[in-house]
Amino acid sequence: MNVIRLQIPAAAEYLDIVRLSLFGVATKLGFSYEDIEDMKVAVSEACNNAVLHGEPQSGSGQIEISYEPGDDRLTVKVKDDGTGFNYQERDEHTMPLSGASPSELESGGLGIYLMQALMDEVIVNTERGTEVTLIKYVQQKTTD
Repeated sequence: MNVIRLQIPAAAEYLDIVRLSLFGVATKLGFSYEDIEDMKVAVSEACNNAVLHGEPQSGSGQIEISYEPGDDRLTVKVKDDGTGFNYQERDEHTMPLSGASPSELESGGLGIYLMQALMDEVIVNTERGTEVTLIKYVQQKTTD
């Protein structure tokens, strides 16, 4: 399997490189424009989390991104070397969104829900740093 790897500094100004490379890989695999836009948002969110939580003390953190094309899917992994967090505990204790307006919503932790809404599978591993695995399946076009 051909794996495309990218390593960028953990800084927001490099995230456009991730989105551009994702667009190129996803286009080659035959994803629709809408699916590519969904993936760009989800991967950007994973990268934003890596920028925020990667290695905030040193300022020299790196984010590793890999694109793993499959026959019917694209797997994107976003990894940082930060301290990580207890994803399972946070996921179990998160309440449904409530509030009459967006300003009343509690901030933080919504990125995972966004990724889950936009991707077919989301796996979070926090053993050494944080690695978010995002999987999107190619939707077969039907002819009417």
